[in-house]
This record gives sequence, C-alpha cells and structure tokens, in this order.
Amino acid sequence: MDKLIFIVDDEQAIAKLLTYWVRDKWKYNVEVFSSGEDALRKIYLKPDLILLDIMLPGMNGIEILKKIKQFDENIPIVMLSAQGSVEVAVESLRFGAYDYFPKPIDLQRLEPAIRNAIKNYDLMKELSNLKENVKQEYSFDNIVSADGKMQDVFKLVSKVLNNDITVLIYGESGTGKELIARAIHYNGVRKDKPFIVVNCASIPRELLESELFGHEKGSFTGAHQRKLGKFELANEGTIFLDEIGELEMLLQAKLLRVIQEKTFERVGGTEVIKSDVRIISATNRDLKLAVENKEFREDLYYRLNSFPISIPPLRQRKGDILTLADYFLHVFNKKLGKNLKGFSKKALKLIYEYSWPGNIREMENTIERCLILAEGDLIDIEDLPQHLRSADAINSAELSGALFSDDNVIPFEKLKEESIRHALKVTNGNIVEAAKKLQLGRATIYRLMEKYNIENHSYEE
Repeated sequence: MDKLIFIVDDEQAIAKLLTYWVRDKWKYNVEVFSSGEDALRKIYLKPDLILLDIMLPGMNGIEILKKIKQFDENIPIVMLSAQGSVEVAVESLRFGAYDYFPKPIDLQRLEPAIRNAIKNYDLMKELSNLKENVKQEYSFDNIVSADGKMQDVFKLVSKVLNNDITVLIYGESGTGKELIARAIHYNGVRKDKPFIVVNCASIPRELLESELFGHEKGSFTGAHQRKLGKFELANEGTIFLDEIGELEMLLQAKLLRVIQEKTFERVGGTEVIKSDVRIISATNRDLKLAVENKEFREDLYYRLNSFPISIPPLRQRKGDILTLADYFLHVFNKKLGKNLKGFSKKALKLIYEYSWPGNIREMENTIERCLILAEGDLIDIEDLPQHLRSADAINSAELSGALFSDDNVIPFEKLKEESIRHALKVTNGNIVEAAKKLQLGRATIYRLMEKYNIENHSYEE
C-alpha cells in the first residue's frame, strides 16, 4: 500500500516490533521516530495515521497529540501506553485520538483499527475535496458573463454574502437563478453548511408540507416512519425555495412562521423544532401582482422580498450570448470528445440575433445538439435547429450585419474586439450609446477597450 504511517515510540523493541508488523506484514510505508518533536518536524508529509506513545522524552504524547491536531485535526492518531488506565484512555480520546491501546499491544485488534482509521481518513479527505470543488465551481470567477447587467447583479450579490438577509431572486426560467443562489451560499458565511434545494412547483401540494417540515410516524397514510424535512436538514445552512410563487396559502402561513419565529413542527407532531436556516427563494412570477390578486400573502411577500435580485433574460444580455456560446462549445467539446474550432460566421450571426426564450438552459441544450450533429471543424447553419434558423432577428440589423458580413469564421476574441470597434464607429464614438447597442455596461466597454488596445482618446463621449 502507498499509505504512510508514523510510529512514534522511544522504546526500540516496541518500535521494531511495530515496524515489522506495519511495514513487513501489513505492507504500509513507515517512518519511525523516537520523540514527538522529531515527528512534528516531518508532519508536513501528512501521514495517513500515527501510532503515538504517551510516555515520550521531552513533550509527552498528549502534548504531541494536541499539536498534530492543530496542524490537521483529521489525521487519525492511535495512542499507545504502558499506563493502561481508564483515565489515560479518556484523556487521549478527549483531545481527539482515534483509538487507544494499552501495552503490550494486541496486534490482532490493532490491524483492523488501523485499516478503519485510514479508511475513515480517506473518506474525510474525499468529502473535503468535494466541498472545495463545489465552492470553486460556484465561485464568481466561474460564473460566465461579460454583460454589464450581470456585473450589476454580482455587485448586489456581494452585498449579501456576509449576512443572513432573506433574498428573493427574480428571473425567467433558465436564467440561472439557482446558480446565483448557490453562489451566495458557497461564497458566504454558511458555505461549510448544507445547501438544500426545494422546487415548490415540482412536488405535489399534498406532499410539499412533509417535504419542507418532515412528518412523524403514523401522521398520515403511508407515513411508516419519521421523516426529517428540508428545513431540518438545512439547519445552520441555506434552503433554496425555487418557484416560491407556486406555494399554496396554507404553506405560505407556515413558512411565514418559520421566518418570523424560527420554529416549526413536523406534520403530525407537537415537538417545536428550532430552525437556524437562511432562506433564499426564487420565482419567475410577478409576486407583487400575485399579492394584488390575493394569490400570495402580502406579509410573506415583504418578508421574502427583503433583498430582491433580478436576473435579466438572455435577450437583454446580448453581451453574454457570444461568451456563453464559446463557453458551451468548450464544455461539450470536452464532454463529447470532439475538437470543433468554433462557429461559422453565419451560424454565429443567427445565435447572436436569436431571442433565446429558454435563456441559458436553451442555449446549453442547443450547443450540445449542434456539436453532436456537426461533421466538420465548425458549427454551421445546418447544424442549428430549424426554429433558430427561421427566427426573426431582434438586434440591430446594421450592427449585426456588419459584424457577420461573410461566412469566414472569426476567432472569438477578435469578434469581441470588432464588436467594440464597430459599435463605437456607428455611434460616432459615443461610449454610452455603444454600450446600449451592445447591451454592455460602460465599465465593461472601458475594460474591453483597454484589453484590445483601443485608444480611449480616439472616441469622445
């Protein structure tokens, strides 16, 4: 095995015996130390387990245990001691030891203890890596957007990371509401706690209460055992209530109580359960109109709407269309094992001019389909769905026509540069008007002008 075990014992006979069993019999890699200080100097090697004697010269085993736990609290440490007292064992476990063995050591018990400790450590490292990967996946650096409107959204999001204010995210289906909710959670103060998603529209109404708050055994037909609800599972973390506008009035009242009192009861139960949960909700409905139509509680609306964030649809974020198309091209090249170089100019023009009613989700599915169909090095018009090819253009014909005037493919970065240059040209250098035509923020225009070495003094606002 490639696992590394530290043996820390100043009794040479015991150290040799343990080395024989651990290395020669059980096939682990071994480093042997006669003092705790020597082991600490090599702790950077991150052993998979440490066999640590308590009676050592210099610092004793308990002191070494504490210092190792400061370096990495998860490294499993099995304490060894000739003092086979209950007090010594309890003290070892209290300070984080995985197990305790009195001397002389029962080797038949030691081997499974070592294997289980290393297995648990591997699982903990895997879980830690998964958590870190999730945090990185939902960092703002990984949210693909070049549009000024989305930069404004990110500024709003940054204001709610370090507090627990209730957030309501507005946006059409497919605009990335859950992505923003996850970004808030995984970049905020509760990032190491659970993130639980509930789609209020996809769960039958008669089951949604149990899904949210749990139920007790026998509370209704089919309730054969107690079930914990999403609010309980999300304790200390975040619950994301998607399509909150579909919540029926009875559950709206119960949700309001959770927000106000931070308590709830399971269905069929009387136990009052405390709820330390951050609530982020999302909707594609006009909740204010729903309140006026008596379809949504006004008091709940104001509680949920403490900090509204509105995500514009893709048709209003023209600055993101080409960026996202290029991003999905790379994603599905990797997923499908292809190596397409890009889009033909005519295909890119149609992608740019299409209104994308299904927003980012529709684009993602469309680009994947195109890569499956494409037989050449480029995605061309015939690879696009028929409804996209026949769609009416929604953008400025003058601007898009100049950008996509022939069928020669343009490198993606060059296309963005040409977009900026042409927009400035047709607006006579008016950066405000150019930003409106490209549907980018002024700050984004300035940043791209600097990136592509477009001289600022050449254009006057």
